[in-house]
Amino acid sequence: MHDEAPVAAEADIGTVDFRADCDEAVRADFDHALALMHHMMYQQARGEFEAIAATDPDCAMAHWGIATTLFQPLWGTTPSTEAIERGRKAIERAAETVDSEREQRLIEATAAFFGPETDRLWNRLPGWIEGIAEAFRAHPEDLDIAALYALSLLTEAQRAENAGALHDEAESVLAEVWKKEPTHPGAVHYTIHATDADGRAENAPDIVASYGEIAPEVPHALHMPSHIYVRLGDWPAVIDWNERSAAAAAGHRVGGALSFHYIHAIDYLVYGHLQRGQDSRAEQVRDAAWKRHPHQGSFPGAFHLAAVPARLAVERRDWQTAAAVEPRTPDYIAWDEFPWPEGISWFARGLGAVHSDDLKGAREAESRMAELARQAESAADQRFAVYIETDRRILDGWIAFAEGDAERAVESMRRAVELEASVEKHPVTPGALYPPGEALGDLLTALERYEEALAAYEQSDAVWPGRHNTLRGALRAADHAGDEEQARRWRERLASSAPDSERWGD
Repeated sequence: MHDEAPVAAEADIGTVDFRADCDEAVRADFDHALALMHHMMYQQARGEFEAIAATDPDCAMAHWGIATTLFQPLWGTTPSTEAIERGRKAIERAAETVDSEREQRLIEATAAFFGPETDRLWNRLPGWIEGIAEAFRAHPEDLDIAALYALSLLTEAQRAENAGALHDEAESVLAEVWKKEPTHPGAVHYTIHATDADGRAENAPDIVASYGEIAPEVPHALHMPSHIYVRLGDWPAVIDWNERSAAAAAGHRVGGALSFHYIHAIDYLVYGHLQRGQDSRAEQVRDAAWKRHPHQGSFPGAFHLAAVPARLAVERRDWQTAAAVEPRTPDYIAWDEFPWPEGISWFARGLGAVHSDDLKGAREAESRMAELARQAESAADQRFAVYIETDRRILDGWIAFAEGDAERAVESMRRAVELEASVEKHPVTPGALYPPGEALGDLLTALERYEEALAAYEQSDAVWPGRHNTLRGALRAADHAGDEEQARRWRERLASSAPDSERWGD
């Protein structure tokens, strides 16, 4: 199934000039489909590749496109058994019809992904990564191959010890593509992913800002710049880009469900409003989105459907609402496939319970999170287990505090901070539900260890600048510590970041 409201062929989506070895009449259509693939509008792209294959059955790259859009290297999810079988058939058809050495290299790379008999994504990706690298070594001047090579580097970086070097190379390759074609969708999109990492958010501001002008009707293009603006704490930009993205995605449906590109933008939009202290507006955004069920039941859909209600409760420290968060809702999502999203609901529920003097409920939530973390160890993306365990440690810290064990509470929180630092943020999320540094600051404040609390907030703000609760926490700690200069600095930061906050008086 592909989206029922495709981006029109005449719409601006950037410039691709692959010159596929296909019938002349479908080459422009192929370029359009490939551009959508670079935009990660995979289902739409697949629909267009299918139409090309129907028109020109001997177009090898159309079959390659069908297969290649069946997996998403950066998302950390394994294609279904049906998708694997479909991909194998498509790539076999591509191999039967290919005449071009350049195209054959890309076909072999995708074939390497579908070849293994395995249910583990990372038993498939290395073959694709190496195949794309070989294609790039043979054709370094090809802009689309270069863009895919950069994508493969970012994929490899998810598990590599030299992730920084891989990001460096990806940025360098993409910069060369961008110099040759500033409107190439892969150059711009993958550059945002390359710089959506600790310490890199300010590396390519001009490229980031250009994305919406390149593809003003592509929902994911309108969303992607906010990955960088979140890391910079630029909440007006986060809000603006995701309002545009949600509006563009509102007409995109997949098999009767609203495309995940809509709820993806909504989560970022809610997050942006909450960081501005615009709680009523965040609720309005949620309410409007919740009237649009069903949403696409993919991993991103599951994540955001769990995250939005959890964020609204936890960010506002509305512990009664947090304690009432219902895991595994809505029931049309296959929650057994998504331990991390389910874990977010239990985290919110546990935080609400422990802050409402319901230790039994908090322990039940913590136990379920431990179980989900164990399940996630076998997930395609091993970071999922780390994300759940980080949150579980935070909850355990608050449980220990409620039990009167301050030493264990602080130790558990500090371990959560270490775990967060061991992995990069997943691109699906605008940010943690409750960053461990912020949680540590809150705990130390509760323990009246104000100078230590201020240091914890400082550290968290360096990772996630401009978060409303981090700024408020730092201001509170500085006030209690009697540090007037620090208090003035944090008050000014908060006033600048959230001038119309609804939480000033609480």
